Amino acid sequence: MKDVIIIGGSFAGLSAAMSLARSMRDILIIDSGNPCNKQTPQAHNILTHDGRTPNDITALSKKDVLKYPTTEFKNDQVLHIENNETGFLMATKQGITYTSRKILFATGVTDQVPQIPGFAECWGKSVIHCPYCHGYEFRNKRTGILATSDAAFEMTKMVYHWSKNLYLLTNGPAQFEKEQTEKLETLRVPVIEKQIKIVHNIDGYLHSIVFADNSVLDLDALYARPPFTQQSELPAQLGCQFSNNLIKVDEMQRTTIPGIYAAGDNSSMLRSLAMAIAAGSKAGAAINNELINDDFNHQTLLPGKRSIASSKSIIPPEQLS
Repeated sequence: MKDVIIIGGSFAGLSAAMSLARSMRDILIIDSGNPCNKQTPQAHNILTHDGRTPNDITALSKKDVLKYPTTEFKNDQVLHIENNETGFLMATKQGITYTSRKILFATGVTDQVPQIPGFAECWGKSVIHCPYCHGYEFRNKRTGILATSDAAFEMTKMVYHWSKNLYLLTNGPAQFEKEQTEKLETLRVPVIEKQIKIVHNIDGYLHSIVFADNSVLDLDALYARPPFTQQSELPAQLGCQFSNNLIKVDEMQRTTIPGIYAAGDNSSMLRSLAMAIAAGSKAGAAINNELINDDFNHQTLLPGKRSIASSKSIIPPEQLS
């Protein structure tokens, strides 16, 4: 039986594995090889790795973690998990079964990109979700925001800091309060309500938006926050609670089911490499602490060993004076 099985071997999972490996825990990382940032060319806002590809950072992290002898990594997919009295029993796509005392889900999410031709090719390259991750590279560029109602207004307010050359695309009728409309007019942010027909790009790099009426808007970048689903259904099947489609966790990454933890995009709206790494490190430490407490509470005196209190090697109090 493993101490911990980590399901998901990207940034949160590998970060947790580092904490657990350095705690001498017997761990297994199972990863299906489908990260949400697989086509993103560069990662940013992460110390010592700014500008590297996510794949390169993952490879370096995996190399670091696997230097520890108690760590295993398997390219596989967990299909089923049972929670029993001794821990967790799981079966994988390759027909292998494993058992563990604790589980960490670092499974991420899957973005449901709109079915607009060209959108998926640009996602993570020039159609982006976070100005902290990508805004600097597109600063002062012709920038669009694909959103509507309150979400559109809030995103416009944020992105306006990186570029004043903004266009708000609602892909249908806009739904703004009067005060919001007036503020957008003051900032000279055009609101375009036309349906989007095509996202024209070259190798994933946006150059224009074509609308249903065949009018064209030249753009360098487009911010969007499409809905997402959990990449794994297993946390829900095990009874974990959710909030806003995210796995509900406490401050130490514990889910609502004892022995199960979650870290990374599957349990946080703050989607960045640095945040995932931080959550994974915290989860690893929390899991190890729980294992320590479990073992300590069940500790018994080994046969043939004397407790310190009964040892004759202790000097009697009268000889200490």
